[in-house]
Amino acid sequence: MEKRTAVSYRNVNITGGFWKDRQALNRNTTIYAVEDRFADTGRFEAFNFDYTPGSDKPKPHFFWDSDIAKWLESAAYILAKTPDKRLQARVDEVVENVQKHQDPNGYFNIYHTVVEPENRFRLMDHHELYCLGHLLESAVALKEAVGDTRLLDCMSRYVDYVARVFVEEKSAAFKVPGHEEIELALYRAYRCTGDEKYRRLADHFINARGYDARSIGGWCLDNYCQNHMPVREQTEAMGHCVRACYLYAGMADAARYMDDPEMLDACRALFDDITLRKMYITGGIGSTHCGEAFTVPYDLPNDTAYTETCAAIALAMFANRMKDLELDAKYADTAELAMYNGILSGLSLDGVGFFYENPLELNLSDRTRHTTVRDPGERLPITRRKEVFDCSCCPPNVTRFIASIGDYAYSADGDAVYVHQYFESEAVFDGVTLKADTAYPADGRVVLTLKGAKGKTLYARVPGWCRRFDADKPCCIKNGYAAFTVGQDDETFTLQFDMPVITVCADPRVRANAGKVAVMRGPVVYCLEAIDANAPLADIRLPHDAAFSLKGSEFGLPSITVNAVRTQEFSVKSLYLPLSDVKSAPLPVTLIPYYAFANRSECDMRVWIGKC
Repeated sequence: MEKRTAVSYRNVNITGGFWKDRQALNRNTTIYAVEDRFADTGRFEAFNFDYTPGSDKPKPHFFWDSDIAKWLESAAYILAKTPDKRLQARVDEVVENVQKHQDPNGYFNIYHTVVEPENRFRLMDHHELYCLGHLLESAVALKEAVGDTRLLDCMSRYVDYVARVFVEEKSAAFKVPGHEEIELALYRAYRCTGDEKYRRLADHFINARGYDARSIGGWCLDNYCQNHMPVREQTEAMGHCVRACYLYAGMADAARYMDDPEMLDACRALFDDITLRKMYITGGIGSTHCGEAFTVPYDLPNDTAYTETCAAIALAMFANRMKDLELDAKYADTAELAMYNGILSGLSLDGVGFFYENPLELNLSDRTRHTTVRDPGERLPITRRKEVFDCSCCPPNVTRFIASIGDYAYSADGDAVYVHQYFESEAVFDGVTLKADTAYPADGRVVLTLKGAKGKTLYARVPGWCRRFDADKPCCIKNGYAAFTVGQDDETFTLQFDMPVITVCADPRVRANAGKVAVMRGPVVYCLEAIDANAPLADIRLPHDAAFSLKGSEFGLPSITVNAVRTQEFSVKSLYLPLSDVKSAPLPVTLIPYYAFANRSECDMRVWIGKC
């Protein structure tokens, strides 16, 4: 089994370009916006453990621990690069409250201490182990970022308690978590500390899944929390998308640390099922709000797409682990697709608003239609981003993803250096300095300079969207990576990825996209908003030989202009006309990056556009 080591974000500095701007916005605006809303809603105060029934304080929810934990993890990544007194003070406050209120036996959970102490480890879907997972990840992040081990010491005691309850005593009312996350957190703690207890407990939860007849019950199907069969037998992605991909990321870690080819085979099958049959062109996953779940292959509706921001992040995490288990560009391609589209669309351009869901089509007329009838079976996504949600898992997930995006760029082993994502950056690892100069994804030119890598092989991903690739030095292509021999201690390689605007069609089994095309440039999906088209979007079609032009925009990447076609006239005296009587006319329109939709006036939007 191949095993590469990902280069940590701590060793990667984003020095310019697209992601430097987004990290600056994250560091200067978004992290504080999330902090303020979490303070407004009582999430930080809940760590004081002073809620009592009937008080005027907000009643804690059973996932509030995880919201704050992800915020802590985000803060740790930022503090690793930039000291910040405000962030540090809030981190100290939370950590000190954990130290103060942790049960002597190691247990820590706000909700099941102050609201339902009698149900500790009795309710499978009450997120206790999920919250522990996120607290453990934030603890590891604080240790690695700034050397602060206080929270890790607390979580270490909690892990000991969980091992006793679930492995030794078997006294919990369920055997595996209803919402996966602890698995990948435990493997992460093992990587950080080398302590086998984390790996043993992670192995236990991975291996125990599918052997417990108990399910969450109620409205949930058996596969909702992926407990319908043992993990090595799972080949179809099912159930709640975030839970699923957190589990699959943990399975990828398990395959690595168990040296388990059967587990890796299951990961491959699950990855292919998602990306070949159940993933939107934006890298979003989750076709329905019912269970926030995968449905059947090729069921990818656009206007009711759920495509939760957290689900795109979870898919990127799964893909990022797989890239280091076998050399195949499809894994980094998928992570890239999600990061530039399905994840980034979850954040407003001003850095303070968020989408939980990321549809590929908005039709405001549907909202009007729904005021005339009552249809409890139909649900449409919101059309404007919000600053906080009752279930606010996505905002701190976005902040931690952006702050640590350097994790996705590079890997290494003894003989080679691997470039998976193209960020303007400088990385130092294993005696090698790697510098990437590029305006990607605005431009396809990348200059890689390596020092200290003489005798190694440089593998640089050729993105799956690229149809023409040039390099200034000889190379061979292996599984989507250009392989170069590094012959000098200080050597530069120039890559050019041709990046035209292209139209993309969907597999004909995706009925929602029949007769339509999407527009992409490089890894970026584009969309059409009504504000940029003087016609109903459903009436606009793109010619097969459409000529596209780029123009500057306020969105961080160019907009695209094109002469589309629309119906010139349709008689107001008739609802229907013979096709021969319908005339068409050219209509210039502008498409914008999908991640930028819904940042201006509220209007219709669509990714998939009619073709002619």
